[in-house]
Amino acid sequence: MKLSVEKPTALPVPETPRTPVGQFGRFAASGVDLLMCASINLLQSRHRLHARSREEMEHYVAACEKLTAENFYAVPTGAEIAVAIGDQPGPTITWRSPISTNFPANNVARADLFPCSRGWSAPTVLMLHALMSASDIGYRRCAARLNELGWNACFVHLQYHYSRVPRGYWNGELAITADLIRNAEGLRQGVIEVRQLMAALRKRGCQEFGVLGTSYGGWIGALLAMVERDFCFVALMAPIVNVEHAIWESPAARFMRRELRRASIEPSLVARHYHLSSPMHNQSSCDADRVLFVAGEFDLISRPTDVEKIQQQWQGSELLRVRQGHFGYRMLRETIAWLKARAL
Repeated sequence: MKLSVEKPTALPVPETPRTPVGQFGRFAASGVDLLMCASINLLQSRHRLHARSREEMEHYVAACEKLTAENFYAVPTGAEIAVAIGDQPGPTITWRSPISTNFPANNVARADLFPCSRGWSAPTVLMLHALMSASDIGYRRCAARLNELGWNACFVHLQYHYSRVPRGYWNGELAITADLIRNAEGLRQGVIEVRQLMAALRKRGCQEFGVLGTSYGGWIGALLAMVERDFCFVALMAPIVNVEHAIWESPAARFMRRELRRASIEPSLVARHYHLSSPMHNQSSCDADRVLFVAGEFDLISRPTDVEKIQQQWQGSELLRVRQGHFGYRMLRETIAWLKARAL
């Protein structure tokens, strides 16, 4: 199944009206973004780098420079999870992650399944949530709508979130900190686990997949699109695509920057990993005309200019703009409506 997409590749979007209502919407969205950024920075302040952090980072990027994205995100030989999925759809599957971390709770991958009446042969939408996602309620509602359209839905517990939160930490707290090696390995872990899940579902008869990725989940979704081809659509909502900005300019990373500078980890060292971790430095492996980028007009974290730039780089992809900041629920609703209108 392929989305029926109209040209031109970018949807014509009128400028945001400079009315009192429009200005209030921008002010309110920016206020929410900044408040959430303050919370993220507060949590990050619990995670300090140590005396050998720069040396470890140097060794890590030196080893990674030799790898391609396909190497970095490859599923290890023998790491199959088909045995974890029964013949009948069930509510949850768990399996041992192929990436071992220092946190046992994070080493057990989990996905919640929401099957439609067609069973395993139906296409499956992989829902990849945002950083520190507060609740899965919205995703469950989204899954119900997808089921009505004849799709299975799969809510993936990304690394250090939900069932994978180590005791003593907040949901998603460990996914993004000044420990850039853990960040990168977390992204790798997320992509590999989703690829494992896709392979297992293929063996059960599923041949078509879609992706709904939000923010951090959109980042993982973009990385997934760099190495997987079998997608009917890849909808990336406020995805983190400009890693350089996310680290060195984003208001959500102020404490991270301070720690990196204290450890003498400079931008040029970090940039040596962008060929693996930055969607903006790569191209989609699947057909770009199946990719939808969704930008929040008032977003301070995943700036609309960055989302527009990668949409132009991934030639043939689509762009949808939504009048919200980085945090909000309007974007998911409008994305589902956009996909449904184009024969999801």
